[in-house]
Amino acid sequence: MPTGWTARCAACRSTAVPDPDPGFGARHRVLARGYGHRPDPDDPAAVLAMPIVLHIPKQDPPRRSALLEAAAAATIALCLDPRVGPDADGRPGPWQDAYLAWNDARIRKVSRRARGAQWRAAQDVDGITVDRAGAQARALVPGPVGDLDPRISRLQIGGTDLPLDDPADPEPGVPVFWIDASLDMTVGKAAAQVGHAAMLLAGDLDEDAARAWAADGYRCAVHDADPARWRELRARVEDGRGPVAAVRDAGFTEVAPGSTTVIAVTG
Repeated sequence: MPTGWTARCAACRSTAVPDPDPGFGARHRVLARGYGHRPDPDDPAAVLAMPIVLHIPKQDPPRRSALLEAAAAATIALCLDPRVGPDADGRPGPWQDAYLAWNDARIRKVSRRARGAQWRAAQDVDGITVDRAGAQARALVPGPVGDLDPRISRLQIGGTDLPLDDPADPEPGVPVFWIDASLDMTVGKAAAQVGHAAMLLAGDLDEDAARAWAADGYRCAVHDADPARWRELRARVEDGRGPVAAVRDAGFTEVAPGSTTVIAVTG
């Protein structure tokens, strides 16, 4: 059977159908193997990071939970995009080298806010934008922090936050990213953390489940966990009741090293 085809049986009759994305499995295996396989470079400017641009206009800003959902979905969409892997002929995709170099390190992310012309300019920098209920975030192809595109480097990292909101209960089967509310993270920090969680969760899923999530547009929900809920989630992590992924922060900004910031669960 030719490469890129799968066999399916319907009513006891086998038929061969083309795999719409034969490279998905290889890209998923990159996530499944984990990250952090090599140390940081000695030069701080050469440290690799994925920029996440958050659209936060002055007038009618988005709901915090929706913006974080967009950030999580944009991150995993880029990580599983065909451009981060080889094409059908085995040639490297245009984003592959940059992505693999970053994924082999500490998967750092830096969130920046944009509005108006800044947001429009960010759309011309390589990456993927996701819209959730009018909230928009764009994950960009990773690169050295000291060599950012000037359209991104001029964007502000801090200084703007959004109030907590009370999103509706998540739909059954949609992954939920629970944030430890006691950490009181800014929206920029939380965006990076849910992006980490999306990558870890996708890597924990088997390939079929990851494909199904991709086909669903990486829909997810983001909720803040009160102390009681957080204790339940920590117990689930410790018991290994998955699929579940916990993000433990290195502590470079805002939170203490080793803090568990987000726990992602399905079902």
